[in-house]
Amino acid sequence: MNALLGVIFHSIGGFASGSFYMPYNKVKGWAWESYWIIGGLFSWLIVPPLAAYLTIPDFGNIIAGSSSQILSITFIMGLLWGIGGLTYGLGVRYLGMSLGNSVVLGFCAAFGAIVPSIYYNINPTVGKISFTDMMATGGGKLVLLGVVVCLIGIAISGKAGMMKENELSKEQQKASVAEFSLVKGLIIAVISGILSSFFNFGIEAGKPMAEVANGLWKAVNPGEGEFLFQNNVTFVVILWGGLTTNLIWTTILSLKNKTYGDFTNRATPIARNIMFSALAGTTWFMQFFFYGMGESKLGNGASSWILHMSTIILTANMWGIYRKEWTGVSAKTKGTIIAGISVIILSVFLVGIGNSM
Repeated sequence: MNALLGVIFHSIGGFASGSFYMPYNKVKGWAWESYWIIGGLFSWLIVPPLAAYLTIPDFGNIIAGSSSQILSITFIMGLLWGIGGLTYGLGVRYLGMSLGNSVVLGFCAAFGAIVPSIYYNINPTVGKISFTDMMATGGGKLVLLGVVVCLIGIAISGKAGMMKENELSKEQQKASVAEFSLVKGLIIAVISGILSSFFNFGIEAGKPMAEVANGLWKAVNPGEGEFLFQNNVTFVVILWGGLTTNLIWTTILSLKNKTYGDFTNRATPIARNIMFSALAGTTWFMQFFFYGMGESKLGNGASSWILHMSTIILTANMWGIYRKEWTGVSAKTKGTIIAGISVIILSVFLVGIGNSM
């Protein structure tokens, strides 16, 4: 039952993440940096502590009572993830929902699946599996094989993007993805995918805070299993790091491009733009709200992370089809992107089987 609930929670979170960028497409007349930071304020500053407040009594005291080492490492992982999240937006901007998410999240899935085990090589912890442990077991080797297969799926998806670029005119490309740029998009997507995986590292680094929340809940609710919302306190600290990175960069862009006037430009639908940006940001956070619930049922191993990522990839490609991002390409190109996505999904099953072993 725990495994089934874990899959359901991860799937809901993955759907939220794969869908969050859609409201941004409704924003009119604003520069990317303007709507991105409005959404980010909801994603990283407003909604996370609200969720923690509603689910974890005295979450502020748990953070205040944590060691400076735990807080600093968790925050730094958030900073690094923040760069990945920032470039994620750019990757989707240049590649579209379908290809952008497949490449970014494929890399994120692969690295996020093995990052925690590397962490436990550096900081051995009872009950946790290190990278060395993975290499010494059949299940661990199968997980690593799944990571390799995931990277192959990414390569196939990238090939589909190249085929699309060669087949469509500039006008056709921009009809589905307004700022389509394959080379720029792929470079950004690779960087984003690797750095985005550090969120998983942040969950591990901040685990002591979640364990305190879990212990307090169990003391009041004995015999009722693990606390579903224990990770919400950890998310607050990780997302402070993400906010810092994104706030600095979007401020630089606003000053450089003189787009800070977007927020007072009455020629644009200001209230509507804020509403859709807020909706995007809130939807984005819901991915980790439900990820935390799923993790409480399955644990934060490779299977949790890759299950989450695969659902996002499937959802994003569904939206890509809806937005007609592959309209006008040959059957061979469509078959190539389908093959790439299928290989990525295959990697999910390999990692899941390996993790269960």
